[in-house]
Amino acid sequence: MKENIILIGGGGHCKACIDVIESEDRFRIAGIVDIKEKLHQKVLGYEIIACDEDLGDLVKTYRNFLIAIAQIKNPGKRVEKFKQLKKIKACLPVIVSPLAYISKHADIAEGTIVLHEAFINSGAKIGKNCIINTNAIVEHDVIIEDNCHISTGSIVNGESCIQERTFIGSNSVIGNNVNIAKNTVVGAGSVVARSIDESGIYAGNPAKRLHENG
Repeated sequence: MKENIILIGGGGHCKACIDVIESEDRFRIAGIVDIKEKLHQKVLGYEIIACDEDLGDLVKTYRNFLIAIAQIKNPGKRVEKFKQLKKIKACLPVIVSPLAYISKHADIAEGTIVLHEAFINSGAKIGKNCIINTNAIVEHDVIIEDNCHISTGSIVNGESCIQERTFIGSNSVIGNNVNIAKNTVVGAGSVVARSIDESGIYAGNPAKRLHENG
């Protein structure tokens, strides 16, 4: 019998999460949490049943939760919800598309979702509350720290480290043995061949710092 799961956030990323959860067929989506103004609206047929203030009550009935809020420049909302859910002792399972490849020698921490056609190679370590998006490649021995988003079609090459709260944009390429400082945004289509030691917003080929993040 499938366990119930509650999704936090009813926007576009929630739709992608729903598709993965339905494909994985391990959980039954019992409802969605969003702002009061959206109560009883539906996302792909699933009702918004509660708002943020109700989480303390929801956890008494439902054990499993997934943060389905998008992350681009700032992971603040995802981090806030993760801390809130941990405080009330909710369970945040790892969600993995059956169309993704995950090496048996890789490690993925709680609250992370791996979407369709993503590839995570041997020795990779993925932190808590991350998004490994559609067609993303995380190569061998890569470290992705907590609260990161590796976006669609991006490639993180071997033995690199993406520090916490970082966003790697669609179709970006991170070279081998590259370290990306925490709280960094790498714009779509960028190529990062050298380590980034100062957080900020970077873009281009080769990637250059445009300005600080936030």
